[in-house]
Amino acid sequence: MSRLGTLGARLHRGEVGYDFVPKRMIWYGVSLLITVAAILGLTVKGLNMGIEFQGGAVFTTPKTSISASQAEQRAEEAAGHDAIVQELGTGGLRIQISGVDTAKSDEIKAELSKDLGVKADDINADLVGPSWGEQIANKAWTGLGIFMVLVVIYLAIAFEWRMAVAALVALIHDITITVGIYALVGFEVTPGTVIGLLTILGYSLYDTVVVFDSLKESSKDITKQTRWTYSEVANRSINATLVRSINTTVVALLPVAGLLFIGGGVLGAGMLNDISLSLFVGLAAGAYSSIFIATPLVAELKEREPGMKALKKRVLAKRAAAAEKGETAEAAAPGAAEPGDAEPEDAAHAVVGPRTQPVSRTRGRGRPSGKRR
Repeated sequence: MSRLGTLGARLHRGEVGYDFVPKRMIWYGVSLLITVAAILGLTVKGLNMGIEFQGGAVFTTPKTSISASQAEQRAEEAAGHDAIVQELGTGGLRIQISGVDTAKSDEIKAELSKDLGVKADDINADLVGPSWGEQIANKAWTGLGIFMVLVVIYLAIAFEWRMAVAALVALIHDITITVGIYALVGFEVTPGTVIGLLTILGYSLYDTVVVFDSLKESSKDITKQTRWTYSEVANRSINATLVRSINTTVVALLPVAGLLFIGGGVLGAGMLNDISLSLFVGLAAGAYSSIFIATPLVAELKEREPGMKALKKRVLAKRAAAAEKGETAEAAAPGAAEPGDAEPEDAAHAVVGPRTQPVSRTRGRGRPSGKRR
């Protein structure tokens, strides 16, 4: 078995563990700093909205000897404002200029024909109105709102309302970070970006639900024992599913990283950049939030219940009593066994292994043994 597999088995059995829930204030602080940086990026730089949302024209040229930087300079001179130029695999160029109407588009097309040395009829010009982008944005917000409501309802029914609230907070956390990084990096926001953002919502919930399911099973009849508090059970649930979360996240990130760094960076495919960056950041943020945000938040909300407060007092009292007696009782160790293996308060520990019963001297008397005398 690999080292990671051995570690996963030991984490699942509770032999080792990491303090995710006890140190939750540290993770909250880290998430707060990242979120504030994302919000500042949105406030200061803003999002680089594509022409699908602002309106404009896209010019596609055939193969030309003019470089992308030269074409960008000449397109900006012809349009009077910024232009975005991308090299295509065919050797042509894709020139994007926002805020252009039909008349201005014809003028720019004629200027590009002269500057790039190609025929005007060979340059394809597509106009996009801002109203279409506004419709896309409104539908995206509507879909996001419906998704959030359905997630909260489902998690409240399948688990409990505290887990639904924690999952919602984690989702908002992931979306804010992803959008903020988009603003800081300066990538263009296109319909592909919207598709990527909507896609990461499901990935973000995947690891969270896995941990919640483990926590739900582990916390059954938790008040009938005095070995662990709810926070300790939650921490054990995170550790038990930690390697699984890492494995699924890495496997999902590898192809997305290929799209982002190879497809977008090497091949220069703009649409791949739009989708892959949102997926890459969203997957990483989703794995982080499920471990460091969602489950610790559930534990914090749950510990406020009167029943969990009483349980914590009993657990701490039992450990204090065991410490005074100098005992190394199993009850004093938070990671000794599963909470579902609860035993009565005053019950003695069971003897492990076969027990030898005393043989009765009168055993077998009066019974036919099958042997001849």
